[in-house]
Amino acid sequence: MHADEWDIDEALVRALLAERFPQWAGLPVERVDSAGTNNAMYRLGADMVVRLPRIPAAAEDIAKEHAWLPRLAPALPVPVPAPLGVGGPVAGYPWPWSVFRWLDGANPVAGRAEEPALLAGDLAGFVGALHRVDPAGGPAAYRSEPLAERDGQTRAAIAGLRGIVDTRAATDAWEAALEAPGPSGPPVWIHADLQPGNLLVSGGRLSAVIDFGCAGLGDGAVDLIPAWYVLPAAVRGDFRAAVGADDAAWARGRGWALSIAVAELDYYRETNPVMADIARYVIAEVLAEHASPAVGRHA
Repeated sequence: MHADEWDIDEALVRALLAERFPQWAGLPVERVDSAGTNNAMYRLGADMVVRLPRIPAAAEDIAKEHAWLPRLAPALPVPVPAPLGVGGPVAGYPWPWSVFRWLDGANPVAGRAEEPALLAGDLAGFVGALHRVDPAGGPAAYRSEPLAERDGQTRAAIAGLRGIVDTRAATDAWEAALEAPGPSGPPVWIHADLQPGNLLVSGGRLSAVIDFGCAGLGDGAVDLIPAWYVLPAAVRGDFRAAVGADDAAWARGRGWALSIAVAELDYYRETNPVMADIARYVIAEVLAEHASPAVGRHA
């Protein structure tokens, strides 16, 4: 997927474990089937997972996750990854890597929730709880910039999708998002990447949220993206009402969803079919809502 991606396989994982955590080296190791783009995951025994950055940028997130996840976890309504150990760059691998507690669940399918109303409420509950965490000392989120700073890259991604999406409609929707007023309050804790691959569900309910590599302080509207990335239109208004998003925040959230999705489709359409299909869904939902503004409002 990436020009600077490291080649990771089971043999490497076993070598890393033998060097850093010999007490776990004899446990079964099994690759986790994932559409993740920045990290590879291998289940370790019954209740752990080894997570290895594929690219240098992902390695930079490890110290933040290990420092902040234990502080965030008590304030959140569903489990998040519990760090168990950090390995160093050994055995031919250049970056730090992590061992976390295994969390059960499956990734939701975009727009096809088993219990959409319940999932909408669960997502809103998670977002609200995270945004209420004391921001003192928190790092900037990966997506902490004002939406307008993404204008050039978003327009370039839209242009790269000519013939694949309706670029005129996408540009209109993007320009509408840029007109929304910015946040009126200070930055809050955000996950910043609430996509299907970073959510786990069980029995139709949100069971865990994973991958906090993008997390930090930023505009709470960024965490509205599951409205378009995960939920069907029929419950989008319920999510909006539960999370308390005003018109400006909703417009910014829709802009964030569009900006992220066009970038993903432009970059991953040949290398990651799952990500590309999710991005197509998001773009279609955003454009449909932009064409019918009443969508997303709570009745």
